[in-house]
Amino acid sequence: MQKSVLILLLLVIFCSCKQQNQDHVVSKKTIIRKHPKSISFHFENTKQWLEKTKDSAQFRIVFAINRTDKSNITKMDSIIIPGDLTGDIEFYLPFPLEVPYLKDINKIIFFSYPTQTFAAYENGDLIYTGPTNMGRKKDPTPTGLFYTNWKAEKTTSTFNDEWDLRWNFNIANKLGVGWHKYELPGYPASHSCLRLQEKDAKYLYTWADQWILKDDENVLVKGTPVIVFGKYDFDAPKPWLQLTQNPKALNISVVEIENEVKPRLNAILSEQKKRENQPSK
Repeated sequence: MQKSVLILLLLVIFCSCKQQNQDHVVSKKTIIRKHPKSISFHFENTKQWLEKTKDSAQFRIVFAINRTDKSNITKMDSIIIPGDLTGDIEFYLPFPLEVPYLKDINKIIFFSYPTQTFAAYENGDLIYTGPTNMGRKKDPTPTGLFYTNWKAEKTTSTFNDEWDLRWNFNIANKLGVGWHKYELPGYPASHSCLRLQEKDAKYLYTWADQWILKDDENVLVKGTPVIVFGKYDFDAPKPWLQLTQNPKALNISVVEIENEVKPRLNAILSEQKKRENQPSK
């Protein structure tokens, strides 16, 4: 009888542990991407390409490759065009599709100064990417680890009160630095902020988390981690012009992302845990 009770008890403990393990399994998000047949780039006359192109997805890719937007691309004599435009935008920009080292980080955003691109990851998977125009030579964007804090659908620039900033999300409160929708001339041109196309600014505005304040003076929980990294050579030609000679010239490696995160990982996970421990409303 005692032997039967012991066996039953062991079975209950085993099943309980198995159930607990199952409860803690995080299902990996399935992301379906459309691969282009090949990746290559060449120059084309801007006016001629715009006249013959009607596909909005192709416009989005070409704007991103040239780090510009709809209103500014017409000011360029020639632009970089992929040989095959049938893939998703992720395949034409430099961030890796997966970074296993980020698997424990729920949300993180990267801004690459040298490539003038950004990327958002969820648990190591690239979920959104696009072009940016960051700080000009005399007003460089600060680099390092930041966290999103306050946001506003529309606010006024602290540099010029005549400039309206849409989908503004601040990452450095005391410095007044954040991302927002503003024109992208195709090179670093801002007064230290991170300029984005409106679609991209609105996406990140909705996706990223705001800080949680304890009171008017103290932060209880920081927002989504943002890492701004690298240097831009203002005296050299635009880096993405190299793509016509080497399609992989700007690729950001998994190791590079890992090296940027590693010294900051504990701080990021600590802030993430604080958010997870907040009572749900």
